Amino acid sequence: MALKQQHNLFDRLYETGWRLSIPLLRLSSRLQDGFENRRRPDNLPAADIWIQAASAGEAYLACSLLANLKPPRPINVLITSNTRQGLDIIDHYIRDEMSETFNITAASAFFPFDRPTFMTTAVRRIRPKVMILLETEIWPGLLSALKKSHTRILIINGRLSASSVRGYRLLKNLWRQRRPDLVLAVSPADARRFCRIFGRDGVGVMPNIKFDRLQVATEAADNPLRSLLPETAPFLVLGSIRQEEENSVENIIREIYRTAPQTVTGLFPRHMHRINHWAATLDRMNVQWMLRSDMAVRPISPGTLILWDTFGELNRAYDLARAVFVGGSLAPLGGQNFLEPLVCGVRPVIGPYWEHFAWVGEDI
Repeated sequence: MALKQQHNLFDRLYETGWRLSIPLLRLSSRLQDGFENRRRPDNLPAADIWIQAASAGEAYLACSLLANLKPPRPINVLITSNTRQGLDIIDHYIRDEMSETFNITAASAFFPFDRPTFMTTAVRRIRPKVMILLETEIWPGLLSALKKSHTRILIINGRLSASSVRGYRLLKNLWRQRRPDLVLAVSPADARRFCRIFGRDGVGVMPNIKFDRLQVATEAADNPLRSLLPETAPFLVLGSIRQEEENSVENIIREIYRTAPQTVTGLFPRHMHRINHWAATLDRMNVQWMLRSDMAVRPISPGTLILWDTFGELNRAYDLARAVFVGGSLAPLGGQNFLEPLVCGVRPVIGPYWEHFAWVGEDI
């Protein structure tokens, strides 16, 4: 079968798969927020540059790009994200931190489902001149629509795990036909992996821009959390806890309060839709706990676990912590960013799975 026929067959099967899956995706608690926006891309605004930031970490990178973008003429930028946390970060930056002198008008939206007909509609609506994909946002429907519209495609701060490469290479010819114009990876190893998918043309290495935002969010004296925590009790942070490792983290919490019952623990679920689960779990465990959103009206006593139901304060908590565990690492999920507590002067504990941050060993 000719390559063009193979690609057309893939697109038809991919379209059918999405069409059958979308009614089931409505049942996902993570996707219910903004579900209609994800499946109705006809409301997206036009933009000169479209930036796709999968979730919170990439959203911070998108904001860094905006902060350093100095166009010579007014431009429109659209930033999309797959998660509510990502959109909240972007919206906060656009609303509160963007300078009017930047010559940029920015908007945000949920990233559409990658159903090919949806992506064709999205690209026609947005009409981007440049598409910036942050880290590992490789979507066949999106890339196909962008290629057909002759949009320039860039992957910035690219990273790709060895396990992901094996899956992508099953469709090597398809990816090479839809390859970006430029891929800038965070390490030579990541660049080699991108080459195995897209070929060598246009693949290079750049400094990891995540290092640009590795700084203590606020000086210790100005940290607003300091006045809310008891001075007499050690503060422990369980950061970026993923659903797949929740049972293991339950055991960690039990051990903490068995051996150090006066500890104040900050529990940060990676995704906010797990807050209700953790509330029920902590009640079942008979743990003394409270929500972060209640800290301003209720005093925190030693031995309390704080369930963090607000976003954007993890670095501030790291800044005050005596000990830190970084999640995403007790199950084969690739890990979460453990550099941030290091910058705050705390050596974090992580589990055995940290493949997504293997580049750290090469850069520090």
